[in-house]
Amino acid sequence: MEKTKTTRACTMRPALISGRWIHVKSFLFGALLFGVIFCLSSDIWAQSNKVPPFRMTQSNGKLFNATNLPYGKPILLIYFSPDCDHCQVMMKEWFKKADDFKKASVVMISFLPIDKMAAFEKDFKTNLYPNIIVGTEGLSFFVRNYYRIADMPFMALYDKDGNLITSHEKNIPLNELVNRLKKLN
Repeated sequence: MEKTKTTRACTMRPALISGRWIHVKSFLFGALLFGVIFCLSSDIWAQSNKVPPFRMTQSNGKLFNATNLPYGKPILLIYFSPDCDHCQVMMKEWFKKADDFKKASVVMISFLPIDKMAAFEKDFKTNLYPNIIVGTEGLSFFVRNYYRIADMPFMALYDKDGNLITSHEKNIPLNELVNRLKKLN
């Protein structure tokens, strides 16, 4: 019997086949992951002129979502930090004009812990204003990233349908906001 030489080309190499399969699976998983992220992010960015789908925790521990906002009236979203000097000055001025904003839903969002928000609510007596909702988004920074906020305070005014009218960072013209709000009502 004649001995034949087995060459590499003739032998099945399961490691190579399974190695290719791993690459195919990795590629498919990456493509699927990219597709899911793209679809989710396109929904958010497609709505960039709408109220963002935020979530925050109120000082009473309850979760508040953007979907809980009473639509049908203007919305003022304020992103701030009770520790920020500019924010403190703006908030003192804002609360002097709070009655001018009573026909709007006012959402005050921070990233600080709940205890800081509870102290803020106590200091400014926000419980006396039924149209004001205060909470923290924690360290998710969803709202901060959504608006690409670089300086605080930040305000965004929306009409009764949740369409963005105007937004301002740092130096907020409260009188202009009051006038725009009056035109929306």
